[in-house]
Amino acid sequence: MGIIVPVLTLVFLLFAKVSHGASNPRVILVGGSVGSWKVPDSPNNTLNHWAENNRFKVGDFIVWKYDMKVDSVLQVTKEDYESCNTANPLKQYNDGNTKVALDKSGPYFFISGAPGNCAKGEKITLVVLAERKSGGGSSSGDAPKVSPVSPTAQTPAPAPGPAAAHNAAVGLKVASGWFLTAVVVGLAMA
Repeated sequence: MGIIVPVLTLVFLLFAKVSHGASNPRVILVGGSVGSWKVPDSPNNTLNHWAENNRFKVGDFIVWKYDMKVDSVLQVTKEDYESCNTANPLKQYNDGNTKVALDKSGPYFFISGAPGNCAKGEKITLVVLAERKSGGGSSSGDAPKVSPVSPTAQTPAPAPGPAAAHNAAVGLKVASGWFLTAVVVGLAMA
């Protein structure tokens, strides 16, 4: 009986690590590389294109690396983002290594504080996805893409398809397998 508790504890810890591993916060570098916070080379290669192809979750951190002598990062309202108004930022960063916690879901708007750079395209909208509550939805990571082009659009979420049902069933099967393994190991040790 003395070995049953450690074995069950180990099985539980392994299951907890597998089921909660995806919820760890990430540190994401803006644009995917150092020096991406700049006026874009072309209108087809903006930071918003990069942001549209990434998923940001509550708890993630976004990091800008830039030359603090010539640039800064301003967190602004949607209106100031659209008009490139640098006069009244919500927050201003000018340390060259800016790290911002994405602590709530919804859109975040950032523009360059360097004169004229925002109007030339040095800006980014990040849409942060809400945390999924346990007991609902797909755990497959196949959520629809979120486009920061119109972050305030109210569109209904699509109904989960056959893939979501399959992935939910697989998750249930894996969880049941861990439970049964623990029971079998416990019975064998008794």
